[in-house]
Amino acid sequence: MEPAARLVLASHNAGKLAELRALLGAAGMTVVPQAQFGIDEVEETGATFVENALIKARHASRISGLPALADDSGLCVDALGGAPGLHSARYAGSDGDAQANILKLLDALAGIPDAHRGAHFHCTLVLLRHPDDPAPLVCEGRWRGRILHAPQGEDGFGYDPVFFDEASGQSAAELSREEKAAVSHRGRALRQLMAALAREPL
Repeated sequence: MEPAARLVLASHNAGKLAELRALLGAAGMTVVPQAQFGIDEVEETGATFVENALIKARHASRISGLPALADDSGLCVDALGGAPGLHSARYAGSDGDAQANILKLLDALAGIPDAHRGAHFHCTLVLLRHPDDPAPLVCEGRWRGRILHAPQGEDGFGYDPVFFDEASGQSAAELSREEKAAVSHRGRALRQLMAALAREPL
C-alpha cells in the first residue's frame, strides 16, 4: 500500500472519524472527512447495515472522486429484538442526541436484570475504489457485552457509557482509545479491511 493513499470517509460523525483516522493512519493512509468536500449526509434507505454503508460510500466517492470508506454501525439489544439497530444514531429523534438515545434505551430496559441485558455493537465497513466499483470490500465486526443500568465513564461516544465489556470489566467509555480499538466492533472490522488491502492494495 502506498503511504500517500487517501480515502474519503462517508460520515460526519466526529467520533468515528477520530477512531478511523488513528487506526488507518498507523497504516500510512490519510482519511479525509467528506465535509472537506462539502458532501452532505445522504438518506440511508437500506434495510441492512451493508446496504446503508454502500449508499454512503457510493455517494461520497462520486462527489469526491476518491476511494470512499463508509461505516454503518449500531447497537443491537437482545431484549429489544435487535433495536435500536439501524436506527441507533436517531433512536430518540432525528437530531441524533446521544444523551437522549441513552435515556430512551435505559427506559426501555427498566427492570430487566443483567442476565437479560445482552447486546452487541455491529459494524459494517465498505470500501469502494470508485463509485461504480462492482466488488467493494465489505468487512464486519461484532462486540458482545451488556447494557448497564446507568452510564459509566467519560470517554468514547454514542452508547459507550452504557455498554459493558465483560472481558475488561469496564464500560466502553472507560476504555482507552487503544484498548477499545483492540476489542471493538469497528476495530475488528478494520483489521479485516487492512488484511484485505494488504492482499489487494488500492
